[in-house]
Amino acid sequence: MRILNICAYTWAIGGPARIIYDHTTEVLRYGHQVDILSPMTPGEKSYPVPEGATLIECARTTPISNYYREFSIEMYQYLKANIDKYDVIHMHGIWHFGSLAPFLLPNKAVLVVTIHGLLDHWAVAHSKWKKQIVTLLYQKRLLGKADLIQINNTDEEQDVIRYLGYRPKNMVIVPNGMKVAEYSSLPAKGIFRSKHNISPTQKVVLFMGRLNIKKGLDLLLPGFLKVHQSVPDAMLILAGPDDGYQKETEDFIRNNNLAGKVKLVGMLTDTDKKEALSDADLFVLPSYSEGFSIAVLEAMTSRVPALVSDRVGFGDYIKKYNAAYLTPLNADGVAEGLLKILQDSDYAQTIANNAYNMVTENFDIKVVANQLLEEYKKVKKI
Repeated sequence: MRILNICAYTWAIGGPARIIYDHTTEVLRYGHQVDILSPMTPGEKSYPVPEGATLIECARTTPISNYYREFSIEMYQYLKANIDKYDVIHMHGIWHFGSLAPFLLPNKAVLVVTIHGLLDHWAVAHSKWKKQIVTLLYQKRLLGKADLIQINNTDEEQDVIRYLGYRPKNMVIVPNGMKVAEYSSLPAKGIFRSKHNISPTQKVVLFMGRLNIKKGLDLLLPGFLKVHQSVPDAMLILAGPDDGYQKETEDFIRNNNLAGKVKLVGMLTDTDKKEALSDADLFVLPSYSEGFSIAVLEAMTSRVPALVSDRVGFGDYIKKYNAAYLTPLNADGVAEGLLKILQDSDYAQTIANNAYNMVTENFDIKVVANQLLEEYKKVKKI
């Protein structure tokens, strides 16, 4: 098969780019061909491309793309000239031009949409008026016409049913996966702490994600303030690019005298990220909305005890395995969970071990990549 993924394939987009990368590396092993069609803004850094795959970058068309995500005349022109070459066109996410364009052109490809958590209550309410317009114009109708809708869990299944008003016949649950083997051997402890002047005795609480309110930073920051009063040697590391909430974060740090106790270190990738995980005492993501958090899986595979909300994309698995502290979405709940993990080493070790078992048994990319390939084949048109 020749497969085309459509996604803003950049470091800034986070999880979806990593998901495409990991899935592609496995698909190529089976002898399939994979292209990635990515709308780009000048200066954006593209995500690494697996050897054997092809990245096709298309310029976003401004100012329209400032209001209608990922709008790109170049993307449309590429699809018009090449769409007949593909057996599968896999669109990642909704609400953007990349999830519309393939439906505008006649083709024989299997049209696949991965929701990536974009129909949960929080996501639908965000920029609500824009999404209402897109819904009325085409989104609901075209989603119902997709040959395959990939969702990651039963929560997302209910989101789709609520949005469409019925259960589409070609909706399947296939979790995203990750390369477990990549995190089997982390860098030596102490490297990240040395780089950022963190002493060996301090407790490192690690957040990795875009600085966006949807990640629960409005809960984490006041929650950590409460924790700091009981555990003064705790250090909160915020690792991620600004996505609309950095100023509020910096204001909170300044107004609450947390300078030196909360550090913004920017986006961490590759070895830098693994060094941070090696030195972390706790990973935290009290998110309001995630499709399927790869960052959480990375922390769990690294055996770092985690505090998360049940909206990270696999809350049902976490409950089944007792794989993390599941926090309610309020600052007091976050504070209580942080203190539990930091002050109860036996509990921290237990959930870390349970989480590692959960990931290796259910989310290894070698297993889930083949599951998605089989779903492609079931609806293949040619």
